Amino acid sequence: MLPTLRSVLANSSDPPRLAGRWSLVLIFALSLLLVAATTCLASAQEGESSRSAPALRDAEKGPVAVPAPSDRAMAFYRGNNAIWAFNRAWFIALPGILAFSGASARLRTLARRIGRNRFLTIGIHIVLYLAVVFVIDLPLSYYEGFVRLHHYGQSNQSLAKWFTDALLNLAVEATGGFAFAWVPYTLMARAPRTWWLLTTLLYVPFLFVTMLVMPVWVAPLYNRFGPMKDKALERQILALAERAGIEGGRVFEVEKSVDTKAMNAYVTGVFGTQRIVLWDTLIARLDEREVLAVMGHEMGHYVHGDVVRSILLGSVIVLAGLFVVDRAGRPLVARFSNRLGFDRLSDVASVPLVLMLINIASLFLGPVVLAYSRYQEHQADVYSVEVTHDPHAAASAFVKMQQENLSNPRPGPIYRFFRASHPSIGERIDYFNSHLPRLDEPPVRRPEDPGRTRASIGSPEPR
Repeated sequence: MLPTLRSVLANSSDPPRLAGRWSLVLIFALSLLLVAATTCLASAQEGESSRSAPALRDAEKGPVAVPAPSDRAMAFYRGNNAIWAFNRAWFIALPGILAFSGASARLRTLARRIGRNRFLTIGIHIVLYLAVVFVIDLPLSYYEGFVRLHHYGQSNQSLAKWFTDALLNLAVEATGGFAFAWVPYTLMARAPRTWWLLTTLLYVPFLFVTMLVMPVWVAPLYNRFGPMKDKALERQILALAERAGIEGGRVFEVEKSVDTKAMNAYVTGVFGTQRIVLWDTLIARLDEREVLAVMGHEMGHYVHGDVVRSILLGSVIVLAGLFVVDRAGRPLVARFSNRLGFDRLSDVASVPLVLMLINIASLFLGPVVLAYSRYQEHQADVYSVEVTHDPHAAASAFVKMQQENLSNPRPGPIYRFFRASHPSIGERIDYFNSHLPRLDEPPVRRPEDPGRTRASIGSPEPR
């Protein structure tokens, strides 16, 4: 069960200093016996005095102002929007060109010569296709992911690290494609009318397996993960997790400073691999209260089961997307088979055609996912306020994130509809400001909720 608000308001940073000062005075004023008694009394009162300290500090500071974005941040924002729009068109045009030019069919023929059976033909074709796209995309990827980010001071990557990560991405995608692409294409051949439904049903356990292994086997290929280096801060985070009803919290610090100057934290994994990950850049730039506010947000994702919910929603979106592929793909193949070089959707040469249709469908389905994501993120912000009772720290953390990440705190409605997976920074700071306590208000007490189960996220040791 979630703890009462009386217990979650405890803050261990100020009371020990007060207790220490009282002890020094009493040593000179009273006997050792009286010192001991007073120390016990101070210990009993520590929780109550610490509960009132955050509210007093926040009320004295007042609301946190949302900074106006710098000219550099707005230039970065506008450039990101232009690149996003270009990429949406490019992700449709490139697979369309590779499909309707017959290039994919020629790759299929080459894969058939090498593989000689259906399983190997499908796997080899996927690998060849991804390699071709990688080479074509390389100049654009280099500009977007290396040149531009360095120009705006958002990247610490060396060229060698960037290129190594790009090759790792290709290797991971090729491995997954080689291992699993035969499943939907076999279903297309054997159940041409219902393959999209059967593929979605199999996609759910596949995605669970992917989320299970990603934090343990894939993410460490790119960056170094480990226990937190600041043990005092780690103890505070684990204490916060305990107050949130999360048993055995697993928290990791990832060395992202080799890649970026931006700050972030996230929740990932399912079942035994579920964990909260903090970038070392975030730990370096936020103070302890701000880090705890961010952690309260991530713990909200844990308690709400947002990873599993996102997987289930993603499955519904995949179902809709594959339905579009089936209904639009079969007529396109029948009409343009001569240009495509294949006459049925179950031919692995249809890979770029399938991807083109999925990217078109995502323009319409994506906003649904984004809207639900924004809802989840807001609920996690609400939870952070409930579990830390420190909205001022949360607001000030987002101010720092805005400035470090060159964010626009109040983007327009088009950005929100098509791109925003989180509420805007301005909206989030406004929310936290609306929950700042006043000096004349006692701490709000929240009763125990016997209907809420405790969340468990495994042992604290890294895996």
